[in-house]
Amino acid sequence: MDIGSTVTLNNGVGMPCLGFGTFRLEGGGEARSSVLLALKAGYRLIDTASMYGNEREVGAAVRESGIPREEVFITTKLWNTDHGYDRATAAFEESFRKLDLGYIDLYLVHWPVEGLRMDSWSAMESLLAGGRCRAVGVSNYMVNHLEELMASSDVAPAVNQFQLNPYCFQEELLDYCLKRGIAVQAYCPIARARRMGDPGLVDIAARYKKTPAQVLIRWSLQRGAVPVPKSADRERIVENADVFDFSISPADMEALDSFNEDLHVGWDPRGAP
Repeated sequence: MDIGSTVTLNNGVGMPCLGFGTFRLEGGGEARSSVLLALKAGYRLIDTASMYGNEREVGAAVRESGIPREEVFITTKLWNTDHGYDRATAAFEESFRKLDLGYIDLYLVHWPVEGLRMDSWSAMESLLAGGRCRAVGVSNYMVNHLEELMASSDVAPAVNQFQLNPYCFQEELLDYCLKRGIAVQAYCPIARARRMGDPGLVDIAARYKKTPAQVLIRWSLQRGAVPVPKSADRERIVENADVFDFSISPADMEALDSFNEDLHVGWDPRGAP
């Protein structure tokens, strides 16, 4: 595995094994410059969302990079206020226009909004059939949300993006998705740097001559997920991609698993009806 490796989604589309997140990268120079740095460092999956307010800048950076469009995988998401068939369809059109990249690789339902999410999923099915979106999926869906969706639709989500790292090890959800051919994108793979000084993590990182962040990202890869770390710092962007020249031993993977403390550093969808 290297930064150019891909995972095959359940509809045959290839998705890069490492992504670059843009949450809280403001829709201005920061988002554009950070995405350009990430693309230069070798990332080929860029994750944005309508709620982030930076789709225009992400699209501009991809065009400016000079990298062929087909080599870059773009994820964006449907926000909560845009649920329902007609609203979801219109929201996709808006994201499509802002990105201005010819097509969207992966369109996700950002949150399982009660009462409307199945209408939104019907819109996702239509968008997929329309050809301007190569794959559709969900984000922050728990097992109950996934079971509801798959009981009512012939189109299974290609991806579920949720919070995943050793401190928020949602093992049941991870296993559920992987066993059913739903790829997992791991957001907050370094827990927003909340545990970088954890002695256990620092000790493991020292043994591999890697940083704590690199160990956390590598853990996600070895758990079968596609981590999507975010940074606006040039050195950290490069550092977070330098995770393909080592492998964490089974014993150390088990030790990292034991760090779980249900540390949700972002939204916690477990109580969403």
